[in-house]
Amino acid sequence: MIPERHLETFRDIGELSVDESKRMLEFIAGTARDAGLHDYRVQIAVGAGGGQEVFHLHWHILGSAP
Repeated sequence: MIPERHLETFRDIGELSVDESKRMLEFIAGTARDAGLHDYRVQIAVGAGGGQEVFHLHWHILGSAP
């Protein structure tokens, strides 16, 4: 999942308004639900040392369908 507004890394999350953050988290949860995922993991890599290779904030939704 990639937010509409460009942020380089999760360290910049404070630049989002409360409404933007809420909408983004609801979108992530809704996407997992729509994909039929009940149990899943949401992962974010922060910085090169944390494994970030694409410098645009994004989330990975990892799981399997029931």
